[in-house]
Amino acid sequence: MRNSLNAVEINVGKNGINENVIEEIKRQLKDGEIVKVRFSRTIASNKDDFLEEIVTGTKSKLIDVRGNVAVLYKRK
Repeated sequence: MRNSLNAVEINVGKNGINENVIEEIKRQLKDGEIVKVRFSRTIASNKDDFLEEIVTGTKSKLIDVRGNVAVLYKRK
């Protein structure tokens, strides 16, 4: 998984997920196929719900989750 080392990282803060975050993740997936999404500790307890919303909204695949960081993949 060599590409993940060069993946763009998107931070999700206390405001959670909105349409702008989804659109930014879509743009980054289109450019680079792999994106890391880092959740702040304040919302980490809801990250499973947020990840489901992100994966559905971006039509991407969840590759890995470690701590508060998720790795998403979408083929170009």
